[in-house]
Amino acid sequence: MPQPTTVDFALFVIFLAVLILPFIVRLVEHNLEVFLFVMGALAVTVTGKWDFDLVQLAAEEPVQKGIVPAVLIAGLLFYYGRHWFEGAINTILARVPLRLVLFGVTIILGLVASLITAIIASLLLVEIVNLMPLARRDKINLVIIACFSIGLGAVLTPLGEPLSTIATTKLQGPPYNATFWYLADQLGILIVLGVAACGLLAVFYVGGRSKARAAQLAVEAVELEAHSGSGLRDVIMRAVKVYAFVAALFLLGAGMEVIISKYFIQVPATVLYWVNMVSAILDNATLTAAEIGPSLSQSQINAALMGLLVSGGMLIPGNIPNIIAAGKLGITSGEWARLGLPLGIALNVIYFVTIFLLGFNPRLGL
Repeated sequence: MPQPTTVDFALFVIFLAVLILPFIVRLVEHNLEVFLFVMGALAVTVTGKWDFDLVQLAAEEPVQKGIVPAVLIAGLLFYYGRHWFEGAINTILARVPLRLVLFGVTIILGLVASLITAIIASLLLVEIVNLMPLARRDKINLVIIACFSIGLGAVLTPLGEPLSTIATTKLQGPPYNATFWYLADQLGILIVLGVAACGLLAVFYVGGRSKARAAQLAVEAVELEAHSGSGLRDVIMRAVKVYAFVAALFLLGAGMEVIISKYFIQVPATVLYWVNMVSAILDNATLTAAEIGPSLSQSQINAALMGLLVSGGMLIPGNIPNIIAAGKLGITSGEWARLGLPLGIALNVIYFVTIFLLGFNPRLGL
């Protein structure tokens, strides 16, 4: 077991601050991008990693990964095509039962996220949810469930999200020789079942509760509109906030690489699965880059990736779809955690039992 150093202790303190303070300090909760940026800068400072290359990467990554351009372009498209989009969605809502719409949105966006990217899927999600006849609490619950679905589904191809791109790239040589459909081949059944479970949860948890809350709609409509923002300035500011969020997570991940490489990758698959719950607050692409490699067994790779994918939905910083949706709908850390934490833990337990205790092989389906 590696001997902890002063730097390690400092990083663990930063980790705990990122995990706890957004829930107990209102100023932090309402300025999460700034807080994460400060914590990321502190992590890099205590590890002595500041250099021009790191600053350049932190500045460029949100743009080069296509996250900020996608948010800005999609925001502009929705802004200028809002009337057409609203008409199409309202037509569907008028002709299709709400529960079927909830199921379809959650399932379809989850499954196509690997082709249209998790970013575009999450942008479509919030625009659709904004038009649904649901109370604010139900909209938040639907968004959280659907973001779990999108986060899972996006891994099926390298196009979906940075995690899948990095994993496929790092395993493209011997012995795995990963191709475009490698992750779909390895994890496809587990992912599809998870997306389907999210769809059913949306139907029974959100659809069932929404009728009881119908009276709240008129009162909450004004509040939700104030949070969602539809002006051109709001579109630009949303892109700026996403940029700051992603840059902050990049710095935080760069600083935390010390303890990731020192402690995380030394543990067996069953333990690593649970350790990867830290992806609830750390960029799971950074964890993937540090953990995944050709020296791992296939079971270790599958376990690590499933732990990262599920846990990424638990809190707002865990995944890009969470960040985009929370920013658009004004969802606070506490509101997200109210459903995100128990849902993430439940899914983690189900997958753990399925993979490790029942010995389910996702590739062979037995």
